[in-house]
Amino acid sequence: MTTHATPPVLGIPGATADLSARLRDGLARVDALLTQVVDHDDPFIARASGHLVEAGGKRFRPLLTLLAAELGEGINDDVVSAAAGVELTHLASLYHDDVMDEASVRRGVASVNAAYDNSTAILVGDLLFGKASELVAGLGAEAVLIQAQTFVRLCSGQIRDDRACPEGVDPVDYYLGVLADKTGVLIATAGRYGVMFSGGSPAAVETMRSYGEKVGVAFQLADDLIDIASDADDSGKIPGTDLREGVDTLAVLRFRAMADRDDASDVRLLELLDADLSTDDAALAEALGLLRAHPALALARDETYAVAREAQALLDPLPDSDAKAALQALALSVVDRVG
Repeated sequence: MTTHATPPVLGIPGATADLSARLRDGLARVDALLTQVVDHDDPFIARASGHLVEAGGKRFRPLLTLLAAELGEGINDDVVSAAAGVELTHLASLYHDDVMDEASVRRGVASVNAAYDNSTAILVGDLLFGKASELVAGLGAEAVLIQAQTFVRLCSGQIRDDRACPEGVDPVDYYLGVLADKTGVLIATAGRYGVMFSGGSPAAVETMRSYGEKVGVAFQLADDLIDIASDADDSGKIPGTDLREGVDTLAVLRFRAMADRDDASDVRLLELLDADLSTDDAALAEALGLLRAHPALALARDETYAVAREAQALLDPLPDSDAKAALQALALSVVDRVG
């Protein structure tokens, strides 16, 4: 029987009605499991643990796990557990990220460090990492090993993100490597788990690992662009966080490489980028305005789309299916947020 594409749902343009229904049902099961897992006998711990779960979010990583399962025999209880484990790992990392970034808003609500305090945010983040490990432990030794390896890369990527690019290393290559670790690896694991626990082939598992890492890099590059180009009402976050923290994302790195020292606007933006923007809101706003108007932002956007197209190309060996088409669309949709 022929199925017809529905309007874009769940972030996947062109997904068929049947596929969308299965994914929507799978996400409902994941959300129910997340709510169950983060509950706690202590009401304070339960509230803090469930803070970001209740705030919602894109659920991008569990969605990818569920979609990847379509390359095998479909969504089952193990796939749902794997998807919830990946999302818990992601949520735990957000608790820690908000402390490091001194963020006040996350997903349109107060961040946990703002709603409670830094110590609570760190400890609840640790608790959620433990909860994720509990879920993954029920999936077998290989899943536990993958979870551990993923966690190591997540942490190493975050550590390198907080350090300057070493002397003699290309700054863009270094930055893309950081993104592959701190964002790409968990999305790669999400796709990998989906195929693994739905009985997919080893070749498809490897394809989804590679695809997921590329999509993860594109996803983070798109978030970096949103941090520059969007306002808080659109993104749910305060813009300019990376500039405030002195983090040179791709647009800034490209600007630095192409800045014209004879152009007054470029010289001014260089001065602002090299200054402390952490407490000067006026200077931060000026830097954002100059960067938004500079060709480096469009160049970074083009490069972000190129990474998404590389992810699409990795799917070419897979047989045609609704799931493959949806995965191809998903790779571009993560970038279309800033297109």
